[in-house]
Amino acid sequence: MQASRETDAQSLDAQQAKDPEGPSHPVLHRLKHVEDIFDIETDPKWQTSKKELWSYYLYYVGNNGLAGFNYGPSQFQNLLYLAGYDRAQPPYTAPCEGDAICVLPFMGKVRDISSIVLITNGIAFAIQAVLFLVIGAWADYGSWRPNITIAFTVIAIAVSFAWLGVTEPSKWEAGVALYMLGLITYQGALTFWTAAFPGLARSLPEMQESKRALDAGETTLTDHQTLDSLSRNRLSNISFTVCSAGEILLLAVMVGMLKGMHADSSSEANTKAFSALIALAGGFWLLCAIPWFVLERRRPGARMPPGASLLTIGVLQTWVALQECWKLKQTFLYLLFYFLMGDVLNTCVTVIGTLQNSLASYSTLQLTYLLIVGIAAQMVGIYAFWLIQKRFQIPTKKVNASLQRILDPGTMRVGFNRDLDNTLRFPTSLGGTVY
Repeated sequence: MQASRETDAQSLDAQQAKDPEGPSHPVLHRLKHVEDIFDIETDPKWQTSKKELWSYYLYYVGNNGLAGFNYGPSQFQNLLYLAGYDRAQPPYTAPCEGDAICVLPFMGKVRDISSIVLITNGIAFAIQAVLFLVIGAWADYGSWRPNITIAFTVIAIAVSFAWLGVTEPSKWEAGVALYMLGLITYQGALTFWTAAFPGLARSLPEMQESKRALDAGETTLTDHQTLDSLSRNRLSNISFTVCSAGEILLLAVMVGMLKGMHADSSSEANTKAFSALIALAGGFWLLCAIPWFVLERRRPGARMPPGASLLTIGVLQTWVALQECWKLKQTFLYLLFYFLMGDVLNTCVTVIGTLQNSLASYSTLQLTYLLIVGIAAQMVGIYAFWLIQKRFQIPTKKVNASLQRILDPGTMRVGFNRDLDNTLRFPTSLGGTVY
């Protein structure tokens, strides 16, 4: 990222040298309206308080993904399995049992249920891509971002409670809609919550003091940028760690609930337990979200550029980015690989979840135990990353290049062969993405 900054800064400086009257670089000319956003860096009015910061962390404890990213997909796949039939037998004459290839008609073709999950997941992410191209820019302008976060959160929680009405295999098609809507709203809430992160980091007391010292010539730009990087990483890693700790507590409560519901007594009880877990996660999210909605300081965003509106700004930003991407090549490559890493993570987690559901026979209790182990490992790994970076002042890019492995630690075989393999690989892959 530092190399990207320096390379692009040289590009802008070279262009400005050709025109000493003012910034003529197309990017600066078209986006100069964002300059006023940095006024908050030294304004005590917008300083990040401890209450605001911890309410930010608490929101993530609620938006932990258990409803839309863990149990929702598991319940969806469970309904498909119970509604499906053995491909080797006439349609709907033999249920899916053992190693049978389980299929269902979907989108005009009989498909394996794992294929249905992946196709539905792909459609949901395609919808997200189009949606965020239109409304993603709203996070940068005015004060719309908190309202959008609230809207996505409310819809996602409503979807969580809607799962209570989908507890029978015959309703698997309703499960398709809830699964997709749950994924989209979960990602939307997470995206616009994350967009508050730069403003929070810039407004930390130590960052505001460093910015004042920089303006007064009392510190160097390098020292200021180092503090900025470490402050951002601290917020990111602490939020992940706090989220993991809170999630483990919620999962412990869920284990008790599953025991009380006798979830393992039958497939019907297990299916009802899935929906109950999703609803519980949604209610927990609501409780954790309220403090953030109340305590967040609505810091001003950039002014809307002339001739643009909320309906057009996303498309205009995309068009400007496509035109100018080759003028800021390092930044373009950074954003490209950031997108690819995010896509790889989402695909990897989806595939791991699909395999794990099958290996665990869709048992809510076993899946909950696996989540506890995986999230505990995630918490330890993320906090260890942060302590090492903090102790040795390691640049973000070097920490981000985490080692990924796919070798089975027990059998030395390549691939996902046991439940434990899937549980261990999730925090390993996630560890490199928190920066």
